[in-house]
Amino acid sequence: MLRRFVRWTLGLAGIVCGVAAIFLVNLIWFRPWSLNLFYEKIFAEVLFEEPELLSSLGMVERFGITRHNGKLSDASPEHDLRSFERARRNLADLRAYSVARQSASQRLSTEVLEGYLLRAVEGEKYRFHNYPVNQLFGAQNEFPSFMANTHRLLAKRDCEYYLQRLGALPVKFDQLMQGLRLREQKGITPPRFVVEKVLTEMIAFVAQPAAENILATSFRSRAATIAELTADQRAELQQRVEAAITAQVYPAYQKLIDYFQGLLPKTTTDDGVWKLPDGAGYYAYLLQAQTTTTLSPETVHALGVSEVARIEQEIRTLLDAHGFQGRSTQQSFETLSQDPRYHFTNDDQGRAAALAEYVRLIDQATERSRLLFHSVPAAKLQVQRIPVFKEATAPGAYYQRGSVDGTRPGVFYANLRDMTTIAKWEMPTLAYHEGVPGHHWQISIAQELKGLPQFRKLLPFTAYIEGWALYTEWLAKKSGWYEGDPFGDLGRLRAELFRAVRLVVDTGIHQKRWTREQAIRYMREKTGMPEKDVVTEIERYIVMPAQACAYKVGMLKILELRSLAEKQLGAAFDERQFHDVVLRNGALPLDILERQVKAYLSSPKP
Repeated sequence: MLRRFVRWTLGLAGIVCGVAAIFLVNLIWFRPWSLNLFYEKIFAEVLFEEPELLSSLGMVERFGITRHNGKLSDASPEHDLRSFERARRNLADLRAYSVARQSASQRLSTEVLEGYLLRAVEGEKYRFHNYPVNQLFGAQNEFPSFMANTHRLLAKRDCEYYLQRLGALPVKFDQLMQGLRLREQKGITPPRFVVEKVLTEMIAFVAQPAAENILATSFRSRAATIAELTADQRAELQQRVEAAITAQVYPAYQKLIDYFQGLLPKTTTDDGVWKLPDGAGYYAYLLQAQTTTTLSPETVHALGVSEVARIEQEIRTLLDAHGFQGRSTQQSFETLSQDPRYHFTNDDQGRAAALAEYVRLIDQATERSRLLFHSVPAAKLQVQRIPVFKEATAPGAYYQRGSVDGTRPGVFYANLRDMTTIAKWEMPTLAYHEGVPGHHWQISIAQELKGLPQFRKLLPFTAYIEGWALYTEWLAKKSGWYEGDPFGDLGRLRAELFRAVRLVVDTGIHQKRWTREQAIRYMREKTGMPEKDVVTEIERYIVMPAQACAYKVGMLKILELRSLAEKQLGAAFDERQFHDVVLRNGALPLDILERQVKAYLSSPKP
């Protein structure tokens, strides 16, 4: 009876019962099934310490738990230390469970969790080796995006929480400043271009009249849909929001501006992490963490060079077959990129048309994907423009997962800052990667899995997640989605070349001490991408070392496992079944994924 009650409790409320789960774990510690409670305890501990993450996931509001929506996550160095201490404690507790008494599913969960915690503990010595304020996903541009796109506004209570979060920003930024000063004392400062770009961004942000700031405009448009509010209440809330922006938000940003203006003369143009204390060890750690492999920087660099050469040959063959003989790859791409037939107009009408085209491509891909998969997610997907205030330094596109409760759909964000850089023949591949059957498909299936611990549905193993999205670009080609569209296929090949080039430039910058300019030249020469886009990408790799290497490494592993399955099963190979094996355990480190596929291949088939 007790066992049924515990299972019902966890199934009903998940992390809502985190505190109760901790008590129950202590009460019935030695029962083998209490391991499931331990998994949820760990997840609940982390989640309830991170109110912004809890809001993003949308897991507990349906049970009446909402107070976290009025808080911001702690950004202090002390909070980071507590997180590392918790990881060490949880790792020791996890290892105290007898593996022999665990079910197959528990053993897999334990293996995944142990590796994740171990990697976290190993990273403690590098906890200051990062740039929390940067041009890409820094605290200064994530806060407005979070408030405009993630903070829910469904009721009057949510409006009050919105105001509480605006009021909490000065404390969060003061905590952030503590960490920045500690980093500076340790000789860890961002490259000069990072400081210059975040200063430009923040100065423009606070220069806007409060009523025109995204924090005010997004509140106004969303509060207008809350039925319980009267017109007078909306006006009063809007006035309070704008007052908070002026009195609390802008002064907090001004403190950051002042700090970075003072830091700017101390910065250098040595952009790689090799310049940091034990930079070589840090980069090797990051590379292994991001790829979930033991590949060395030199091995990854050589892999990139090899893949670039292979893909270049495929591109050359396609270009020669379609009238580009005698012209270099870069010249050919530039010609196609400048052809007005392949562009939308560089105005709001063109931007609306591009968003509509992405919607069409995703709708088409969704129907086609039903033939390739047994598992189809229920979560919806929207296409939106990246907020204008962060377009200049944002990537070409990215995906934001939907909430677990389904109230907020997944979003494919497209960067529409300059329509002259968006070629129609590149759009299909981007839609497949970020949307369907790429990130949205995989992440939504993981979130909707039943019978797994919550952490198994949400852990972000980059090589798996990005490897899957890149694999789906290949899958679209293999499934005939580019038939009659040779330049669409060229867009796919350039996207794959782009990911191979990443292996070269990322290791080049951080291991071989390439300059930012050297990396930009290499990527321009190899991909023919517009310089504006190349600069954004190279600057991304500088502030997010090793992350971009995970894409190609993950894709190659999934293709290797598919090839193994096709060879071993022959005519019995079922593509949909293979996809289920890959998808229905959530994101996994690549070595564990390989063992799962091999276990499937060795098991009896119906």
